[in-house]
Amino acid sequence: MKSVDPGNARPRVLVAAVGNPDRGDDGVGPFVAQKLSDSLPTGAKLVVRSGDIMSLIEDWTGIHAAIFVDAAAPNGAPGRVHRIDLAEEKLPPELSFSSSHAFGIAEAIELACVLDLAPKRIIVYAIEGVCFDAGAPFTPAVLHAAEEVADCIAGEVCHILSTPSGTRDGARV
Repeated sequence: MKSVDPGNARPRVLVAAVGNPDRGDDGVGPFVAQKLSDSLPTGAKLVVRSGDIMSLIEDWTGIHAAIFVDAAAPNGAPGRVHRIDLAEEKLPPELSFSSSHAFGIAEAIELACVLDLAPKRIIVYAIEGVCFDAGAPFTPAVLHAAEEVADCIAGEVCHILSTPSGTRDGARV
C-alpha cells in the first residue's frame, strides 16, 4: 500500500486507486495514482491498494467523500470509462471489476454501507481493460483513458473540497 496525504490537515476526500501494476490493464488504478501524486490539494488523501481491498474501510474512516479508480472487465470497448456517483445510482451489476481477490471495490462499498461506515459521497471510475496477464503492458486505449481520468479526478477533488462538508453542490447529502 502507498499513501500520500499532502498537507497535515485532516483529509476530507480519499482517492483510492486499486489494481496490480504487474498485470497489464489491471494496473490502471496505480497508474492514475502516480499521475495524481503531486497534484492533489491539502484535504485529499491518496492510497494505492493492490491487495487487501477490505482495508479501504479503515482508509475512509472520518472521510467525507471517496473516489475510487479501478479496472473493469471488458463490457464494450477497451478504455471505456464509467463514472458512477453512488448518490445518484448503484454500481451496475454488469460492471465487473477486475479483481484477483475475493473482495473488490463493490464488495467493500456494500459492506461499508451495511455497517454504516461508508463516506457520505462515493464516486467510482471504472476503466474497461482487455488484457490482465502478468507482465503485459497497458492497452493503448486504457492508457489514454487513464490520463483523462486522472484529470477528471483532480478536478472532482477540488470541486468536492470547495463545497461545505456534508453537502453535495450545496445540497445536503
